[in-house]
Amino acid sequence: MLLWASIFWVLASALVAMLPMRYQYVPGVTLMLAAPVLIWWIAATVAWWAAVLAVCAFISMYRNPLRYFWARFKGEQPEIPK
Repeated sequence: MLLWASIFWVLASALVAMLPMRYQYVPGVTLMLAAPVLIWWIAATVAWWAAVLAVCAFISMYRNPLRYFWARFKGEQPEIPK
C-alpha cells in the first residue's frame, strides 16, 4: 500500500506541475500537506534513511512553494507568478 501511495503522490505532483500556474494552487497545496504524512509513513514502515531521501525529494520538487512560504513566514511579500 505504501508503494502505491508513493507512486500516486509522485505522479500527481508531476501532473500538477504541468498545469498552468493558476490551476496549480489547490492540488499543489493538497499534495504539499499530504507529503509529511507520506514521509512519516515511509519512516515508520521502511527506515529513517528512506524518510530522509523522501524529504530530499520533497524539497527538490516543492522548492519554489517552500521558498514562497518561507518568505511569507519572515514577513516579506514575495511576488506570485501569473
